[in-house]
Amino acid sequence: MNGPYVRDLHHVDETHIAAVGGKGANLGGLSRIEGIRVPAGFCVTTDAFRWIMAEAPSLDDRLDQLSRLEPEDGEAIRTLSAQIRRTIEGIVVPDELAGAIVGALAELGEHTACAVRSSATAEDLPTASFAGQQDTYLNVVGPASVLRHVSRCWASLFTERAVVYRQRNGVDHRTVHMAVVVQQMVFPQSSGILFTADPVTGNRKVATVDAGFGLGEALVSGLVNPDVFRVRDGEVVARTIAAKHRALHALPVGGTREVAIESQQREQPALTDAQAVRLAGIGRRIEAHFGRPQDIEWCLVDGDFRIVQSRPITTLFPIPARETGDRENHVYVSVGHGQMMTDAMKPLGLSMWRLTAMVPMHEAGGRLFVDVTPRLAAPASRAGLLDVIGRGDPLTRDALETVLERDGFVPTLADAAPGGPPVGGEFDPTETDPAVVAELIARSEASVAALERDIRTKSGPALFDFLAEAFEEHKRVLSDPLNIRAIMVAMEGTWWLNDRLQEWLGEKNAADTLTLSAPDNVTSEMGLALLDVADVIRPHPDVVAFLQGVQDDDFLDELAEVAGGAEARDAIEAYLDRYGMRCVGEIDITRPRWRERPGTLVPVILDNVRNSEPGAAERRFEEGRQKARKKAAEVLARLRALPDGDRKADETQRMIDQVRAFIGYREYPKYGIISRYFLYKQALSTEAERLVRAGVLAAAEDVFYLTFQEFHEVARSNQVDGRLIQQRKDAFRSYLALTPPRVLTSDGEALTGAYRRDDVPAGALAGLPVSDGIVEGRARVILDMAEADLEPGDILVTTYTDPSWSPLFVGITGLVTEVGGLMTHGAVIAREYGLPAVVGVEQATRLIRDGQLIRVHATDGYVEILS
Repeated sequence: MNGPYVRDLHHVDETHIAAVGGKGANLGGLSRIEGIRVPAGFCVTTDAFRWIMAEAPSLDDRLDQLSRLEPEDGEAIRTLSAQIRRTIEGIVVPDELAGAIVGALAELGEHTACAVRSSATAEDLPTASFAGQQDTYLNVVGPASVLRHVSRCWASLFTERAVVYRQRNGVDHRTVHMAVVVQQMVFPQSSGILFTADPVTGNRKVATVDAGFGLGEALVSGLVNPDVFRVRDGEVVARTIAAKHRALHALPVGGTREVAIESQQREQPALTDAQAVRLAGIGRRIEAHFGRPQDIEWCLVDGDFRIVQSRPITTLFPIPARETGDRENHVYVSVGHGQMMTDAMKPLGLSMWRLTAMVPMHEAGGRLFVDVTPRLAAPASRAGLLDVIGRGDPLTRDALETVLERDGFVPTLADAAPGGPPVGGEFDPTETDPAVVAELIARSEASVAALERDIRTKSGPALFDFLAEAFEEHKRVLSDPLNIRAIMVAMEGTWWLNDRLQEWLGEKNAADTLTLSAPDNVTSEMGLALLDVADVIRPHPDVVAFLQGVQDDDFLDELAEVAGGAEARDAIEAYLDRYGMRCVGEIDITRPRWRERPGTLVPVILDNVRNSEPGAAERRFEEGRQKARKKAAEVLARLRALPDGDRKADETQRMIDQVRAFIGYREYPKYGIISRYFLYKQALSTEAERLVRAGVLAAAEDVFYLTFQEFHEVARSNQVDGRLIQQRKDAFRSYLALTPPRVLTSDGEALTGAYRRDDVPAGALAGLPVSDGIVEGRARVILDMAEADLEPGDILVTTYTDPSWSPLFVGITGLVTEVGGLMTHGAVIAREYGLPAVVGVEQATRLIRDGQLIRVHATDGYVEILS
């Protein structure tokens, strides 16, 4: 039964995906596991599919047309894919190929009932399951019917859903080929799906069994609700028995039909507890074989389990790797939620951030996490950690408390565990000398200037040796006690003002107004400076018209040839000299910087030209300063009228002075980090280009898929593993679809936390208030800063805002984000600009539609959808 066009399932395994597709390869692997029963069958190989495709030359043109369509081109995709399917199904199977298939069928029994199932080469893979994208046919009887359904499986590679799925996952249609699995049909009493990890929580220690009567297609298609068993450590820990009114049964002549379940059986469980536990044990053996959690289709026949499919569960968020032998429980907190960058990072970006970070970090799913287990284990450090995290992000605190409520997951240690005094030392409310900020900025600038001077002469392995030393200087600057104190003084002072003024005056979030237009805030200055660029451009209609037509990033030289363009170019260049190292997701060194892609700024500049008046930057800054001054006078006067009012007013005045002196500096360390990152990137890019010229790398961007250490080795050896780079590219693409949790446990449980509040109106979206006020306006849901198109009065709704988004803040009236905390960059700049803002609104970009009228209650922390 083994030839170029047909292979017995028992003669294939996971290494044969190219020949028999993902499903066929996995079934072959399953059949080799001792004690796992897989129905007999064979695979019609991808060579057969290629032969069929070659029989219709017209398919080439149609595939070319299909590749040019976007996933959103629904009608065109529907029409073209239907034409391709009809063409494939209309091809007469050549005699030699038909003979091979019928011969293999004869070994099963010519009139044996069969399941005929698609098995694409991009199906059931570790990085993308492509589940349900192609077709399966049950109870197919007879050679003619089997051949007809094999053709249908070939054609199902081009169902509309399969085409759109591939396009959205960046998979070239021509690189995917279809094999077909033909298996002996089984007629089960019960069937269903086993997940060896909980598909909802991600917990790897909990297996979930879905079970129903008859054929499993009834569950997969949603025809019936399943019984659900949750199994942990060899026992059923939860069960839900559904009322099962219908089942799918095979017909003697072929095909299937729905049948009604007799009333006395409807609420009977489809499995016993003992069978569910036994099935979970089978699942653990299959999981161990494939090395990752599995989604398994099973059938129960005469008390024995048959396994008819196993694929990786690709929706689970990965778990950070642990050292060999480590069996302790761990709790990890997301770095991305604090850094306002929850997108997946490429390997070079991950390794560079880890090498320059102040604490050890762990990678999973293209994101970084910090292990907080030791601090949670000791009561004293636990309280401090929860307090700091809770002030910044209540959802993360709630997720941590959920874990702590589970008996024994986090062991309790003595208070001698890591913790100690607050970061930066004890809080001294008298530290208000603004000269400290100037000194810290001067130190950072000197360090960056030295890096820029010294890195120019380095290349090859010497560059990597130099960078290893530069990373130590990088961390030395960040860990300077004075730097840490300056940051903490601003944060603690803000908390002090909000807590005391709410206690004494009933004033919510008073610091929001008191900190308006604070000095030395490099991020807010960046947004205002782009208003100044707009002032240079606005008087020149030819420049505005030119910028409206910009399509790429090579526009600055051409701009100089337009009337007024030289002045405009100089203004943009000056802006890039100061801020060109920034970009969205800037903690990932592989992301393109504004200096590399200045076209990113053009839509924002044009919005500023259209929506603002000359001198808006200076005017906005002064208006903020006056509002802060007026608010301070009002607060102090009200305090002096209270009992012991002079003392309260004097303490508050000192705190206001302190916070205004230091709150702007809160943004500077990140600016310094990214300034250094840009210099690192320029040097590494030059090295990558050298390796391309030497023929070592196919493209300079390939180094983004290597760690820093691996890149160093390539520069030393002039050799690279192309397969590793491709594997990393595939893995990165799979990570893009994952949503990182705020908290992740070593069991794989992903927790996002919840707001425990009763002050949010029904239907409103709860979040964290970070900048005071109430505003109503049109929601502009923007996921890519380069696609901004704002009008006066718009409210920006997005996933997260790192400092690079601040130029948009000058053109909006409110802000809603899915990720954020009280002292994250977006919150600080929203307060600086006086924008009402609510952050940490779960799924805001999905629940709020672009163009809807919304009201942002930023004082109380919720958003109402009005239309």
